[in-house]
Amino acid sequence: MALIVQKYGGTSVGSVERIQAVAQRVYKTVKAGNSIVVVVSAMGKTTDGLVKLATEISPNPNRREMDMLLSTGEQVTIALLSMALQELGQPAISMTGAQVGIVTEAEYSRARILHIETTRLSRHINEGKVVVVAGFQGISSAGEMEITTLGRGGSDTSAVAIAAALRANFCEIYTDVPGILTTDPRLVAEAQLMDAITCDEMLELASLGAKVLHPRAVEIARNYGVPLVVRSSWTDQPGTWVTSAKPQGRSLINLEIARPVDAVEFDTDQAKVALLRVPDKPGVAARLFGEISRQKVDVDLIIQSVHEGNSNDIAFTVTTPILKRAEAVATAIAPALRSQSNPKFDEAEVMVEHNIAKVSIAGAGMIGRPGVAAKMFATLAEAGVNIQMISTSEVKVSCVVDAAECDRAVLALRTAFEIEAGEQGSRGAGETCIDSPLPNCPPVRGVALDLNQARLAIRQLPDRPGMAAKLFGLLAQHNISVDMIIQSQRCRVIDGVPRRDIAFTVSRLDGESAKKMLTQVAAELGWGEVVLDSAIAKVSIVGAGMVGQPGIAAKMFEALAQHQINIQMIATSEIKISCVVAQEQGVKALQAIHAAFELAGSEKFVVPA
Repeated sequence: MALIVQKYGGTSVGSVERIQAVAQRVYKTVKAGNSIVVVVSAMGKTTDGLVKLATEISPNPNRREMDMLLSTGEQVTIALLSMALQELGQPAISMTGAQVGIVTEAEYSRARILHIETTRLSRHINEGKVVVVAGFQGISSAGEMEITTLGRGGSDTSAVAIAAALRANFCEIYTDVPGILTTDPRLVAEAQLMDAITCDEMLELASLGAKVLHPRAVEIARNYGVPLVVRSSWTDQPGTWVTSAKPQGRSLINLEIARPVDAVEFDTDQAKVALLRVPDKPGVAARLFGEISRQKVDVDLIIQSVHEGNSNDIAFTVTTPILKRAEAVATAIAPALRSQSNPKFDEAEVMVEHNIAKVSIAGAGMIGRPGVAAKMFATLAEAGVNIQMISTSEVKVSCVVDAAECDRAVLALRTAFEIEAGEQGSRGAGETCIDSPLPNCPPVRGVALDLNQARLAIRQLPDRPGMAAKLFGLLAQHNISVDMIIQSQRCRVIDGVPRRDIAFTVSRLDGESAKKMLTQVAAELGWGEVVLDSAIAKVSIVGAGMVGQPGIAAKMFEALAQHQINIQMIATSEIKISCVVAQEQGVKALQAIHAAFELAGSEKFVVPA
């Protein structure tokens, strides 16, 4: 007999008929000999309706009262579903987040789960009842017993957290699609269903806007080894399993806030090749990395900074043994990339750095926590380590530093994030905590599009230790999460101070406030102009099998070039390549890349209304 947690979203319980269908599915699962906890969302568009009511009363509603209001939506669903189960002869009891004992931070509208008191829950399960739990909500740990909500995707988070606390056999997420698809079926009807995907791949896709699972839910599943399966509410198809490596023993206390970083990694076998002043036009990256791929040169990090005038910089890292081959390719192709309009002044230049190292922090607890990257940068600054390149993903932040400073950087980061040397979480050169790719899977698993980002660029930032720490520390203080971070390779000396541009993306909702805040401090800190562009889109490919596959980046860039889509920025990690393009070209970019990697299936998926 298995203990299963099932979660049903708003569309799955959007009407009385749908609630009765869910009750039938739950009843059938119990009759097969299983114990069930069901977590549900509010019916259909109930939450949207409650928000509308609130804004009719107040243009800026009090957050505490909003949590009080929004938590009522799930209470309707749990009562109705319990009644439907009882009508079938199945003992059931409905429970709010507070009654279950989901204890959270005292943070309205975006609380994180601290722990779950499972005594009452376990008693009802042992009595043979189906426990129907209100997702998305909890109660603060303080004596006031305040009702809190978990924010967007909160029901997913509730379900996986309950599964972790109960040590359930697995957690089923029921939704309006048959599982996890290679891309959004609303944009590509032939998106293909995956049988399985790793937690790391799912974390990237979820954070890139794939709405099937919320990143916080995947984070908990990864940290606690909860097997997840995403299935359709309307069919009996097997769905998609989300798998993770066997987790390290973790306390269930401070469930969502304990130690966001599990590992400090380093690689000293690295060298950097940069092409400066390449033309800012479609096809340049495709040409460069196409030639790199043909020469079987395997690239690690790739970054393309924000453009300056009509030109751009592209830099990439390789392992030391293949540096000469990489340098030869870059040198050979540089003349072909020179601007035709003014070759004298816009000549592409190749710059090579030998003695570099990559240091990284890794862990699934970094999502939505702007302070983690800022803490890394501050730690390196305090150790006197200057950052040459930055690469970010949902499970890792990597910095390229001088090789002579690697040991000092690693020691400082281990101390700051409380990672013991020799501990399983501390990895040396060539090691990584990224989940291994699943057998017989293509290198690219999915393509995602994020149309909700804005890009900020700060011109002429002094190139010295502490600048990134100050910048991202300020953003963290204002609770602004940063996604892509790219530091330009071109260095200018102005008034005796070497300076570089730095660009990063944030949620579009945070764009204006971030620009205003940074503009206010720019002059005081010796920074240049702060530039905001909200008309961007980020398109990304994700796959754990991309490691050691030189042609993947080239194929992505070529697909964009063929459709005359200019790449404005590039950032990569081990399992993700992201490109920023113009907003109006975002959907076309996703469709072109999905087709290039032949991810389409024969079946068309229609998402229910």
